Order: sequence, then structure tokens, then C-alpha cells
Amino acid sequence: MAVKRNASVAKEYIPAIISSLFLIIGIYFEFLSGIVLDEIFLILIYALAYLPVGVPVIWRSLKLITRFDVFNEFFLMSIATIGAIILGEYAEGVAVMLFYSVGELFQGAAVRKARRSIESLLELQVEEVTLLEDGAPKTVHPEEVKIGQVVQIRAGEKVALDGELLSNRASFNTSSLTGESMPSDISQGESVLAGMINLNEVCTIKVTAEYSDTKLSKILKLVQEAAGRKAPTQRFISKFAKVYTPIVVGLATILTFAPYFFVEDYVFRDWLYRALIFLVISCPCALVISIPLGYFGGLGAASRNGILIKGANYLDLLVKVDTVVMDKTGTLTKGVFEVVEVNTELNKEEFIGIVSELESYSSHPISLAIVAYNQNGIGNYKADHVEEIPGHGLKGRIDNKDVLAGNAKLLRKFGVEFDESLESISNTIVLVSINNKFSGYISIADTIKEDSYDAINQLYKEGIKTVVMLSGDKQSVVDQVAKELNIDQAKGNLLPADKVNELQKLKDQNKTVIFVGDGINDAPVIALADVGMAMGGLGSDAAIETADVIIQTDQPSKIATAIRIGKTTKKIVLQNIILAFGIKFVVLILGAGGLATMWEAVFADVGVALLAILNAVRIQRMRF
Repeated sequence: MAVKRNASVAKEYIPAIISSLFLIIGIYFEFLSGIVLDEIFLILIYALAYLPVGVPVIWRSLKLITRFDVFNEFFLMSIATIGAIILGEYAEGVAVMLFYSVGELFQGAAVRKARRSIESLLELQVEEVTLLEDGAPKTVHPEEVKIGQVVQIRAGEKVALDGELLSNRASFNTSSLTGESMPSDISQGESVLAGMINLNEVCTIKVTAEYSDTKLSKILKLVQEAAGRKAPTQRFISKFAKVYTPIVVGLATILTFAPYFFVEDYVFRDWLYRALIFLVISCPCALVISIPLGYFGGLGAASRNGILIKGANYLDLLVKVDTVVMDKTGTLTKGVFEVVEVNTELNKEEFIGIVSELESYSSHPISLAIVAYNQNGIGNYKADHVEEIPGHGLKGRIDNKDVLAGNAKLLRKFGVEFDESLESISNTIVLVSINNKFSGYISIADTIKEDSYDAINQLYKEGIKTVVMLSGDKQSVVDQVAKELNIDQAKGNLLPADKVNELQKLKDQNKTVIFVGDGINDAPVIALADVGMAMGGLGSDAAIETADVIIQTDQPSKIATAIRIGKTTKKIVLQNIILAFGIKFVVLILGAGGLATMWEAVFADVGVALLAILNAVRIQRMRF
């Protein structure tokens, strides 16, 4: 597939390559070789140079004329280059059209990084499931499974269909659906949703929804609908040409015929010559080339800074952004669980040693975090009679002591008294009891990225008026992170549809919004945002495919960097527009007065284009 795509891209360059070769041959024989060629043979060489790049432009111009869209850049480019050829300036006519085509190729190269079709998200859905019929496993497509049938989910496998858990218990990674950083322990009879990943042992579920009605399918549908709400950004030159081209053509027509009424020795050919020079000068080649090059330079600068921007139009939108909305887990936080506090009246090392020994008998992510915290293996403890109580925690004996480690439900189950206010702690806590006496707790959290603090400060410095955090995590966790990072607004307990609604409210207030996320659950809101950003290192395929901008380093501070690059790109593009119009205006006046020849026209067109190119590539060397 990639080979076919590369071959298709290579074909786009063939006309420009052929045109360049024949143009060089024509210039060599006409100006450099000293060999006098027959005029027809010279015309043939330049025709071979002009046709590969000229025919597509002329054809597009004619097609637009049939739709009553006469005055566009294709029309102006066609009549200007044909006019130059009529005047006998074959090389210049070909060169102008060739420059135009090269500019189009630069634009094509910039937008080729645009996102693939939203339909590629469907690849995230599971293609096979294990159906149990009379206890025997059978591999089928999820669409073949009916409501009420039983499917088997192996460890590490993604759930394909919504259902009800038949096994006693199972632990699932639900972050792709809810954004919730903590894995979910689900007991028999509770709901399991498509998109969850089975973390531990084999389990079975009874299907409660058909394939097309699963939660994952609905999320993908939200993505497609949200993407459809984005109007395509019309290219600047197309807008510009609708005003510029009629004016230029009108002035050229006036310049050709009006002198008949005011000049005594009026010669039609001379004034037509001036008018055609006028048209050649007025060709927007400098803009056609330098504007895409400016944007292309901005895209390159972003790439060097670990930011992939999928189209030049998003650089313009970054300049207009006044509101930044971010997910929490994986965007502002690491998405990795760590022990953040150990609270006990016992000897801390002894306490950690006992708890980590008990937790080593579980593969739950919380248990793994505690074991990792005791990396030096403090204490020579040995647990026995260990039992994992579903939805509660662990119990066992260590050095002839009864040890409990789990949530509040576990301690209540065994009648252990503890401070009930501990349940209000925002982080996840593991309560510990030794010999039926509360001995302390361990707090575990998804820690904030060091870069997040700088990220929020930079956004405010770049003129962002509002920073919002939307998350599937519980509100207390979201509030704590928002307070620590100085974020204006924070909302938790949100499902994907809720995030879409919250973002839509901001857009309804005429705000230009960036949304930054990393999970499947973020894909719909990423698609709806004016500029959708995804964390490319840790982010899900769904978020990355949907996003307009990908932060490959997973650093939230790159959001502000992308905005700065957008502003700088816009500044350079505006400089090129002023440069092109300034010089062209002077030479246009000279041409109308008969003081400029075709060579001045070449400078006003090609020379200005080269100056604009040099200005555009400056952005490649800038530091952000």
C-alpha cells in the first residue's frame, strides 16, 4: 500500500521534471549555444516544456469557466503565460508556468501530511472473537455474534462486544473509553464494554449488544460526525484571486484599447505588448510559491521541535486560538502509577516491606506500583495463606501476623476500625491492617508531568485566555491537578459524549479551541476542536489518526511552541505578500508606461518569487 502511495506521489513530479529538462534545452539553444535553430524547432522544444505543466492548469481554468467561475488564479496564469509565448518570450512563458507548478507541488507536499481518512479508525475495532458454543471455542467475526451468546476474552485481549461478566471477577484497562487512569475491577454480573482490555486471566461475558451498537462503535461514530462539522479552509490564493484577477484582466484590457482614444500614433500591437507585459508582471507566482513555502517551512520547523502538523491551514488556526482544553491522564499526567505517600505509625521500612510482600502475590497495577516502590527489597518477609478478595484487596499471614491490604470495604469486612475521613483523599489509597489493627495507608497517584507546569505558564504568556481540563477521572482528582497547575476550569467524571458537549459549549461562545488528548475516548472531541492535538508517544492510534497536530515528544509545553510557530509562519507569509505587492506595483506602473520590458516583468515575477522563497526558508533556522 505504501509502495503504491509513493509511486503515486512520484508521478506528480514527472511533469515538472520533464518541463524543466526541455526548458533548459530550449534556453541552451536559444541563448547559450550560439547555434541558430529553425524557429519551428525551437517552438517545438518550448511546447514540450510548456505542455506538461501548462495543460493541467489551462484545463482546470476551462472547467471552472464552465461553472461560471472565470476569474481565478488558473485563468490568470493561463492568459499571462500564453500571452508571453505570443510575444515570442517562450522561455519566460514556460518558466512562469513551471514556477507555478512547482509552487503547487510544495503545497501538495505540505498537505500530504494531512490525516488519513477517518475511516481508518475502524481498524481499531476487533475483527475476531472467541464464541463459546456448547463449551467449545469458535473464532468468528463480532458481527456474527448474537445477543445472549457467550464469548471468551483472553488475557491481554481487547473486548469486542458489550456484555455482562460471567466469570467471578476480572480486571480491565478502561482508559481507552473513559480516560480513567485506574484499571477497573469488575465482578460477576457487572457490565463489560467493547474497547476494554482484559488485564489478567481468561474470562467470559454474555453479549448484551450487537456489534454496531457497542460503546466503541458509538465513539467512532462520534468521531466521524465531529470531523464532518469542520469546514475545509479555503486557500488564501483562491480567495485573493477572486478579487485580484478580475482587476488585473480589466486593467490589461483597458491598457490595450483605451489609448486609442487618447494617443495620436496608436499602434495596437505596441499596446497589446504592454498589456501582456502587465499580465506577466501581475502573475501571482511570488505568492503562489512563497505562501506554500512559508507554510511548508513552518511545518518543517514544527517537525524539528517534535510537533507534526497535518496541514498548512492548521498553522493559521493556531494563531487564532484563544482557548486550550486538555485531557488529564497521559496529557498532563504521566499515566504511570507511583506511590506518592506512605503514612504509618510503624517503622516505615518495616511497613513497606510487609505490604509489598503481600502485594507481590497480585498482578494488579496498584500492587505492582507498591512492589516497585520497595525496589531495594527491604525486609526479609515471607507471606503465606494469601488470598485475593475480589473488589476488596488482599489478606495473608506474614511472620505470624494477619495482614490486610486493600480498600475501605476490605477493612469493614473484617471489622477493622479506621478513620472514615481517609476515604475523601483524592488519590487512590491502600489501607493496611496488621493483626486487626489499622496500621496506616499508602497513597498512589498518576503523577503530573514535570513539563506540565511550564506548559500552562507558557500558554498564558502566548495570550491564551482560558485553559480547561476535561477528564474521565473523579472530580476530586481533577480538581487537585487543576489547582496545582493553575488551570482555570476543570471538569471530571466525563464520558466521551460529555466531553464533546463541553467543547461544543465553548465553540458556541465563538471561541477558537485547541483540544489535547491521548485516548480513544478523546478522539471525538479532538475531531470537533478547531485544532485537535494528540500525544503521539503514549497516545492511542485513534487520537493520533484523528488529530490535526501530533506532539511526538508527549510534552504539553509543545502546545505553546506550536502556537509560536504558527504566529511566526503567519508573520513571514504576510511579509512575502507585502514584498510581492510592493515590487509588482512599481514595475506594473513602469510597464504600463512602456518603461519596462519583458525582462523587468521576469524580475517582478520570478525575481520577487526567489526573494520571497529566501524569506520563507528563514523559518527553518529559527529556534522556538
